[in-house]
Amino acid sequence: MLSQRPEVERTESVTGLSIGQYLIRRLSDYGIKHVFGLPGDYVLTFYSMLEHSALDLVSCTREDCAGFAADAYARVNGMGAVCVTYNVGGLSLANSIAGAYAEKSPVVLISGAPGLGERTNNPLLHHRVREWRTQLEVFEKICAACVEIVDPATAFRDIDYLLDTALRTKRPVYLELPRDMVTVVPVQIRPYLYPKPQSDPAALGEAVREALARIAQASKPMIIAGVELHRYGLQADALALAETSGMPIAATMLAKSVISEVHPLYIGLYEGAMGRQEVTQFVEESDCLILLGTILTDIDLGIFTAKIEAHNSIFASSDELRISHHHFHNVLFADFLRALVAAKPQAAKRTLPPGPAAAAGPFTLVPAAAITTTRLVRRLDEALDDRTIVIADVGDALFAASELVVRGQTEFIAPAYYTSMGFAVPAALGAKMARPDLKVVALVGDGAFQMTGMELSTIVHRSLAVTVIVLDNKGYGTERLIHEGSFNTINPWQYQLLPQVLGGGTGYEVRTEGEFDRALSLALADRSGMSLIRVHIGLEDRSLTLERLGAGLASRMKS
Repeated sequence: MLSQRPEVERTESVTGLSIGQYLIRRLSDYGIKHVFGLPGDYVLTFYSMLEHSALDLVSCTREDCAGFAADAYARVNGMGAVCVTYNVGGLSLANSIAGAYAEKSPVVLISGAPGLGERTNNPLLHHRVREWRTQLEVFEKICAACVEIVDPATAFRDIDYLLDTALRTKRPVYLELPRDMVTVVPVQIRPYLYPKPQSDPAALGEAVREALARIAQASKPMIIAGVELHRYGLQADALALAETSGMPIAATMLAKSVISEVHPLYIGLYEGAMGRQEVTQFVEESDCLILLGTILTDIDLGIFTAKIEAHNSIFASSDELRISHHHFHNVLFADFLRALVAAKPQAAKRTLPPGPAAAAGPFTLVPAAAITTTRLVRRLDEALDDRTIVIADVGDALFAASELVVRGQTEFIAPAYYTSMGFAVPAALGAKMARPDLKVVALVGDGAFQMTGMELSTIVHRSLAVTVIVLDNKGYGTERLIHEGSFNTINPWQYQLLPQVLGGGTGYEVRTEGEFDRALSLALADRSGMSLIRVHIGLEDRSLTLERLGAGLASRMKS
C-alpha cells in the first residue's frame, strides 16, 4: 500500500506530453491502476485517453457508487481515482467524497468541464448551475485541495500538487479539467516544489521524554490504535511499540483490523457501551492511554458512552500531539511514534481480558434453528481467514460485523464515522479491483442495499467473485431501535432473483442456520462470479453490539 511519495523524476520524458497524458502518467506513478466513473460529453476526450492507456477504466452504474468504489479502492491500494462529467456527475459524487474526507481516504476526483473557449459565447451551456465555478466551490468544502486547469504552463505543477496533497493529507482532492485543455501540450513547464515537513528536534525530544516518563510511572498503560496507523503506513510501528513494551492494545471501530485481531496483545474494540464489558472496563481503568492516530467520533466513543480522561492520555495523530494537557507543535506523528519505539519503553504487566476469538468461544451449528444476526456473524467468523476482506454497510450490519474476528491487517472496511448507507456493495467492487487475489464479503442491510445494490451490475459485468450478504429485516432495523414508525418499513425485494435480472451470479434465500451454512460455503467456494445471499432476519432481531448500545444509552439516560 502506498503511504509515501513515489520517487519519480518528474522532468523525465514529460516534454511533448499533453495535459491529459501527463495526468494519466502521474496517476500511474502513484500506484493507481483503475479509474472509476461514468462518461459524459465534457469528459469524453479524456475517457478516450484513459481507454487507450494502461489504466483500467471501470464504468459504474451511478456516480455516487463510483465514489464509494474509489474510496474503498484507496483504503486497500493507498490512493484511488474517480472521473465524471461536469455538475450532474460531480455533484452526484459529493456524498461519497464527503465520506472519504471525513474518514481520511485519498481519492482523486477528476471532473470534466466545458471548454474555456466555449464559455464566452455560450453562457448557458448544459449542466451549468449558477457560475462556472459552482461545482469547484462545493468541493472546496470537502476536499483537501481543488484546482481548475486554466493555464497550460502550470498544469503539470497543479497535477503534482494535488496528488502530493492527497498523499500527505490522506484526503480527497479535486481536479477540474476543461475539455479543450485535455490535448493541449504545454510549451513551458513550471515544476512543483514538494514540501518537506520536518519535526522540531527539541520539541520531539521533549515530547518523547514526557511520554516515556508517563509510561514508566503508570501501572496500567495501554495503546488504543486508530485508523491513521493504516492511512499513514504505521501499523508495524504501533505493533512494535506494543510488543517491545508489552503494552496491550485495543482499537476503535473505525480502525477495526488495523491490528490483527488474533494478536496475543490485542484485547478487542473499545467502543464505550457498545463494546464487551470486560474490554470497556479494562481500557477505562488505564492510567496511561496512548491513543495513536485515532479520530474520536461519536461512533468510536459508543455514542459518547466512552470515558477517556485527557489527563491520563497521550494523544498522537497527524493533526496534533498532546500529552495530558501539554500540546507539542511541529512534531510529526510518524517521527514521534518511531522515536517512542526506538526508546524501548517497558510497561507494567497486566492480566489481559480474553481476546475476541477466545471471548467468542466455540461455535456449534443448529441447522434447524432460525438464523439470527448474532448467529450469522458467528458462522461467518468461522469462514474468515487472512485472505478475506469484509465490508460492512451502515446499520446493524456494521454493529454486527464489529463482533467478527479479522485475522489479517486492514481487511475490514466500513464507513464507521460518516456512516453513509449504501457504501458496501460499490465498496466491494473497489476492494476487489484493488486486490483481486483476496476474497471480498459485503454485509449489508436491505435498506442500504436498495440504495446502491444495483452496482452488482458492474460486479457481474466484470465477472468478480464477490459475496454479498443481505440482512433482510424488511426495513431500517437500527432506526426502529431509536424511533419506531412505519417510515422504517421498506418494500421487500426478491433479492435472491437479482442474479437472473443482472445476467450473472448465483442467488440464495435462507431462513435457518443450516441453509445459511450451505449458502455461505457454496458462495465462498465459487470463484466464477458474484454470489448474493438473502437472509431473512426477524424484525426485532439485533446484534449483541446494538443490544449493548441500547442498554448503555438507557442506563445513561436514567442516571
